[in-house]
Amino acid sequence: MDLGESEKNWTDLIMIPYGRQDITQEDIDAVVAGLKSDYLTQGPLAPQFEQSVAQYCDAQFAVAVNSATSALHIACLSLGLGPGDIAWTSPNSFVASANCAIYCGATVDFVDIDPLTYNISASALEEKLQEAKNLNRLPKVVIPVHFAGQSCEMKKIHALSMEYGFRIIEDASHAIGGRYLNKPIGNCEYSDIAVFSFHPVKIITTAEGGMAVTNDGELAKRMRLFRSHGISSDPKDMDPRPVDEIWNYQQIELGYNYRMTELQAALGLSQIKRLDHYVSKRHELAKRYDSLLGDENVVTPYQNPDTYSAYHLYPIQIRGQDAAVLRKKIYGELLAKDIRVNIHYIPIHLQPFYARQGFFIGDFPHAENYYARTLSLPLFPRLPDLDQNFVVQVLLSASK
Repeated sequence: MDLGESEKNWTDLIMIPYGRQDITQEDIDAVVAGLKSDYLTQGPLAPQFEQSVAQYCDAQFAVAVNSATSALHIACLSLGLGPGDIAWTSPNSFVASANCAIYCGATVDFVDIDPLTYNISASALEEKLQEAKNLNRLPKVVIPVHFAGQSCEMKKIHALSMEYGFRIIEDASHAIGGRYLNKPIGNCEYSDIAVFSFHPVKIITTAEGGMAVTNDGELAKRMRLFRSHGISSDPKDMDPRPVDEIWNYQQIELGYNYRMTELQAALGLSQIKRLDHYVSKRHELAKRYDSLLGDENVVTPYQNPDTYSAYHLYPIQIRGQDAAVLRKKIYGELLAKDIRVNIHYIPIHLQPFYARQGFFIGDFPHAENYYARTLSLPLFPRLPDLDQNFVVQVLLSASK
């Protein structure tokens, strides 16, 4: 695609972020109405938002919380993950995908990524499971991460779970609005629980917030217990109470204060009405990047035909043997022009905390090779064509 007349004047540039929320007057009105209601927390809006997400995903239950990290934590707890257990996840993710298991006292290990999709490799998972079985070190939980909004090969991963006996939590923080095998991500056909994020740069936002969805009523009940101090008001859960006891709750488990506020839920209920529009717009922008970048010095994101990505991110890879050096040059020149690209992600096993757990450079070569070459370009629904053209112009100029 020719940038032509639409080339941006460098002197007129306003900062272009890699991601940005879209807040409308309808959103503002919804939050103000929530603020004026009788409830700021534990009112009717959070359950309505849960129902809306569950219905969208074709799941039976949804549990709203204050972040996707919290959702991952209570998902692990609900599955009984604890000391002596092992959880596996992708090294190409935000640290929360692994930290959630550490919070439970479990041990974490990783499975290398597919070099095409950048998701956890189903074939590498199978190979590692075979080795772990021989060593009696099988995982209790596997957490596939739908990186950038594209689903992992969940059907194959689920088949492996049936063979090797592990539970599955889909970290779908990037992926609400996406589809896998023509069904919505989050329907939990191939998992026990799926988790979404509503951070401002995600597909829809509640400012901060997250959601866990499941088709298992007992898991949903346990997650609700863990999100609210482990307290239940259901008489069936309680120990026998003295006849003169008038309180209507008991703490059953050690839980946490992970509840979503009514104001967050009000924003989510407004935003979810535009979810499909947002994902469609992200696809338009991704296709436009594909066309603008062509076969230049970058690799554009591969899309598995079984998936319809939510396109939370548009990660490219820099070509060539000196890709890491060239990437640093490109990154610097983009930042100098107030284009806020990002890198997703430093492999989790290379973070200092996890390096101290015994992981080393070279443990997961596909994830490390991807990291050395990647840049996430600006992608959000209201990204103007003019700004997108300018991003590509600066990138291609810097890559020569």
